[in-house]
Amino acid sequence: MLNIALFGPPGAGKGTQSESLIAKYGLLYISTGDILRKEIASGSELGKKINAITSEGHLVSDELIMSIIRKTIETNPHVEGILFDGFPRNISQAKLLENLMEELGTPFTGVLSLEVPREELITRLINRGKVSGRSDDKEDVILERLKEYEEKTLPVAEYFSKKGNFYPVKGVGSLEEIFDRLVAEIEKHRR
Repeated sequence: MLNIALFGPPGAGKGTQSESLIAKYGLLYISTGDILRKEIASGSELGKKINAITSEGHLVSDELIMSIIRKTIETNPHVEGILFDGFPRNISQAKLLENLMEELGTPFTGVLSLEVPREELITRLINRGKVSGRSDDKEDVILERLKEYEEKTLPVAEYFSKKGNFYPVKGVGSLEEIFDRLVAEIEKHRR
């Protein structure tokens, strides 16, 4: 199985590339934000618990996130692998993810990181904001989002680098060029 996390700062193109990778490899897409919203909408006991936490502005614990991820994986047994988007966000989640993959008897392939120069990201996000009207694509908000990404994600990148399964991929060029680079990197490390 192919189990990868797709990293990259805001504006790196994770969403666009995720769609193509999912289609090519038949992967289960796991976005923690999407999963939390879906669980809340289901009205399950777990969803009610999550809603109680998030409606007060609190973050859901790593353990609760992991139980939802486990449930999602176990209810989709026939996939060829998993693409994690926006996860893991910290060292604790990275370790929990590795443990879960081990428990499920499937290896964690690694982290693909779309590497894009900061100035290019800012330009992309400002342009996206002009087209989409997204309120989080204004320059002051963009700079704060990039700062938060750099502060919180760097330790996770270092963690996987030390383990030898962090794979930086040049995220500049045409969509096809970037996709081809991602595929080439996946094929080098696929088990």
